[in-house]
Amino acid sequence: MLLKNQLCFAVYETASEFNKLYSSALQPYGITYPQYLVLLALWEKDGITVKEIGEKLSLGTGTLTPMLTRMEANGWLRKERSKADERKVYIHLQKKALEEKQAITKTVGEEIQSCNIELEEYKQLMVRLNQLHSKLKEREH
Repeated sequence: MLLKNQLCFAVYETASEFNKLYSSALQPYGITYPQYLVLLALWEKDGITVKEIGEKLSLGTGTLTPMLTRMEANGWLRKERSKADERKVYIHLQKKALEEKQAITKTVGEEIQSCNIELEEYKQLMVRLNQLHSKLKEREH
């Protein structure tokens, strides 16, 4: 069982390279990769709950809450407790997140393009990774 032949190691190494790529692209904006994922979720649909963000990103509230607090302190978003149900906290984008969206997505896109991944290859990778993810999740049930 050679290390280089292990799927888990290939996924691990690939994830590590993605982290480096995204860290480099996001550093000028002062955000981390997980914070970028939060922004992506909110750019898709603003004003969702902490619970919904956690479900979308597969993150627990113990990880998410301090990250959202830092993002709020840095002007990316604001938290608003529900008046109807105090257990629910809604997250809303701030002006900064809306103004920086285009620049951030452009920078990330350029970084991805620098990897020389063709559009068709990108689509195939997405299909295969989603299939692998589904198979790994299926074993849990």
